[in-house]
Amino acid sequence: MKKRFMKMKFFAAALGIALAVQAVPVHADSVHVAKEGDTYYTLSKQYGVNLNQLMNANPNIPATNIYAGLKLNIPASETMKAYADPAPVAISASLNVDSGEKVVEAWGKTFAYNKTLKVKATAYSSAASENGKWGAVDYFGNPLELGTIAVDPSVIPLGTKVLVTGHSFPGLPKKAFVATASDTGSAIKGNRIDIFVPGSPQSVSNFGFQDVELYFIK
Repeated sequence: MKKRFMKMKFFAAALGIALAVQAVPVHADSVHVAKEGDTYYTLSKQYGVNLNQLMNANPNIPATNIYAGLKLNIPASETMKAYADPAPVAISASLNVDSGEKVVEAWGKTFAYNKTLKVKATAYSSAASENGKWGAVDYFGNPLELGTIAVDPSVIPLGTKVLVTGHSFPGLPKKAFVATASDTGSAIKGNRIDIFVPGSPQSVSNFGFQDVELYFIK
């Protein structure tokens, strides 16, 4: 995992307290008390609601700051039917590769790719101990989010979009997800990537070291 310098913890603590006492909007159908490892993605699948609708129902809670005990608003399920993914889970989670045509299908979408690369992957969180004085932002200063990966720019140029496959972790989409090489780390050298995963450092550390394959999508 990336080794970074410590930043001030007071602001993070104050922010966590402020978010924990948020008011529940009247449009919330129910309230979910977060457990270790919960993310907007996993909750959207658990409750069958659209990911963007779920995030919009919790405007004061960034994806990088979901922790055990935090209360999140779950939108009324009736309003979600028009937005829900109609594809069955078994189909949407499939991964099909046509190496001859250089296309890969994941989550019902087809991506053209120009090359693949097998790398060793680790994961990191938004914790101050992992992100140094600049805070929970990527190399360009953008907030860390699901789909951010840290790379060795000499191997994977910054700004490159890839489809990450072969991983296994509850905090990430199954089978595959699109990521952008927008961060770096002193320990990320050669065929290595570090995947940002929303959650506590303890839960993210369970990712360990995994062999994954990247599809460089166009």
